[in-house]
Amino acid sequence: ILSSPDGAVLDVIPPSLIERTMNIQERYESAKEIYAGLGVDVDAAVERLNHIPVSMHCWQGDDVMGFEGADSLSGGIQATGNYPGKARNPQELMADIDKALNLIPGRHRINLHASYAIFQDGEKVDRDALEPRHFADWVKFAKERGLGLDFNPTMFSHPKAENATLSSEDPQIRKFWIDHCKACVRISQYFAEELGSPCAMNIWIPDGFKDIPADRMSPRARLKDSLDQILAMDYDKSKVLIAVESKVFGIGMESCTVGSHEFYMNYAASRGIMCLLDSGHFHPTEMISDKISSMLLFSDKIALHVSRPVRWDSDHVVLFDDETREIAKEIVRNDPDRVLLALDFFDASINRICAWVVGMRNMQKALLYALLMPNEKLAKLQEERRFTELMMEQEELKTYPFGDVWDYFCQMNQVPVKEQWFKEVQAYEKEVLLKRS
Repeated sequence: ILSSPDGAVLDVIPPSLIERTMNIQERYESAKEIYAGLGVDVDAAVERLNHIPVSMHCWQGDDVMGFEGADSLSGGIQATGNYPGKARNPQELMADIDKALNLIPGRHRINLHASYAIFQDGEKVDRDALEPRHFADWVKFAKERGLGLDFNPTMFSHPKAENATLSSEDPQIRKFWIDHCKACVRISQYFAEELGSPCAMNIWIPDGFKDIPADRMSPRARLKDSLDQILAMDYDKSKVLIAVESKVFGIGMESCTVGSHEFYMNYAASRGIMCLLDSGHFHPTEMISDKISSMLLFSDKIALHVSRPVRWDSDHVVLFDDETREIAKEIVRNDPDRVLLALDFFDASINRICAWVVGMRNMQKALLYALLMPNEKLAKLQEERRFTELMMEQEELKTYPFGDVWDYFCQMNQVPVKEQWFKEVQAYEKEVLLKRS
């Protein structure tokens, strides 16, 4: 029984909840002893996880539509499915984000696209004229919740993006998108200054060719020049962390993507900005987990968009699968502070809040799994070429009581343990989502 200092009853805790809480604590203490045998400090791992933010993408909540009144996507982007209840306006999207964050342990960030500008009193400006004031409501939202904000220029689903953007052969089209990116840099710096946290601003373009091009050099030269013009503007590089994101192909650009990995990797290295790796933007058998260490040898920081491709860049919800765990291992082993971590998926075939919660919690589970590994011991086994023992240790670790530590982490952060959170999503769907028409 919870009571106030004067003895008044405030609440009665059900015995079943007390028993469950004690059981989680007991299992956590047991797990600590087991991991201690490997030299792993479980308390330190939990504390470290609590300070690794994941930037949650706003566009899962409304199928990447934004607030400009568009009714379809273009630029090689598709959100398939028609599950009821998608957010239709800023208020609904923010309410849905709140519901998701209340079910996800830890303190995180929100990743916005420029198409989520919020206009007041009927005002509407084109993307090249966006200003910080058009995102003031998002800053207020983030401040009230202690969140950071990240940002992305939106260079798709727009009439001037039908053929190309920063690599366009039309100087006026190219200037429009250069001005849009410059506007986004100013907005990103506004986020950083208002929230006291650097803002990652990521540039991705849908430029490319459906069939085999006759000239790959000229579009890439124009892209290089456009990016140089953007970076030449006056901005605080400690507050705005610009990244460029590659893609191997997209719908309508199957034969050549102007912003390829090789282009952006070299461009980022030569200009002192970040290269962003999206786990869905490479060949199906190509894993970004293998690229992280190579990139960090030559860059102070890199950025990631973790997604799940199924045969192609289909942006499925992140699972607790082999590649997600390998990505997390590389992040942990090479310093989480050097990796700006965000998610990027949009599934319109399932409850969108559930998609957020599953993806975010799985990314955190993968990070915890990596933090609970005796990484120095495993590296030493590799260094001494004791590969038989290394394989054995890695396999045995798969059945260590990682889940007991995860349950404790959720309870510590006062979010539901195991699948209990899904009941809240179901209730929210019934009470809120299904009433949206």
